[in-house]
Amino acid sequence: MGHTVIRQRKDGSGFKLLVIALAMGTLLMGCSSSSTSTGARVVDRNNAVPKRPTVTAGQYIVKPGDTLFSIAFRYGWDYKELAARNGIVPPYTIRPGQAIRFSSGATGSTTVVSSPSSSSRTTVTRRPVGSPPPVPASTSKPATPAPSTKAPVAATVPAAERAAGGWTWPANGVLIGKFASNGSLNKGIDIAGDLGQPVFAASDGAVVYAGSGLRGYGELIIIKHSDTYVSAYGHNRRLLVREGQQVKAGQSIAEMGSTGTDRVKLHFEIRRQGKPVDPLQFLPRR
Repeated sequence: MGHTVIRQRKDGSGFKLLVIALAMGTLLMGCSSSSTSTGARVVDRNNAVPKRPTVTAGQYIVKPGDTLFSIAFRYGWDYKELAARNGIVPPYTIRPGQAIRFSSGATGSTTVVSSPSSSSRTTVTRRPVGSPPPVPASTSKPATPAPSTKAPVAATVPAAERAAGGWTWPANGVLIGKFASNGSLNKGIDIAGDLGQPVFAASDGAVVYAGSGLRGYGELIIIKHSDTYVSAYGHNRRLLVREGQQVKAGQSIAEMGSTGTDRVKLHFEIRRQGKPVDPLQFLPRR
């Protein structure tokens, strides 16, 4: 079976429809392949984006450049649920040093601090000023366990919703990676193309993240389309829109690139209430 070639409609018609989240949930792709008409396999060797399970314990300390949407996207949350858990109201403004809680109980003294450029997490303990220092722990004492996580779940999308969004293809090119909902596999689709070619908004919405703070996505754009849906566009060479900007379906928002990966391509995701769904359920058939 040959490659599927995607051609963008010249009139850019159709209106386009995540988190950090937020709907964002936590990002994600893996190896994928497709076959050419000659039987040769085109293999995407990119393994940069690991499995990102939903974090359900501990808390995150906001860093400069973070948004609620990007945090939600990174840790597998729907941004509305994360906002409600932390008493954050629209327009969901957060500030550096603020603690974003994932657990449902009372906030404890253990804080999960995760650097966007590193997969590691550092656990720190905070104590009131003037309190006596803790007794040094024995070197044989086991370390504090990491926050519990659960595997991400792909959202089930009702057929009526799939057809109602008016989505358009985010780029022209060959489809080289398809959606896979389990493990560390692809949580979106990958479209190969030429360096610098335009990347389009897949539906109307507002840019809620534009930057390179989410490891494995390179230069990334996240667009919020509604309280239910967000879309993500990764590995761009250059971003053409800014956070807070309103965009229309078919509008050029970036230039395709290879940031955060080993080849020129667009990684495209759609998230429904923070959970990844198969973009091919929404995009027009070609």
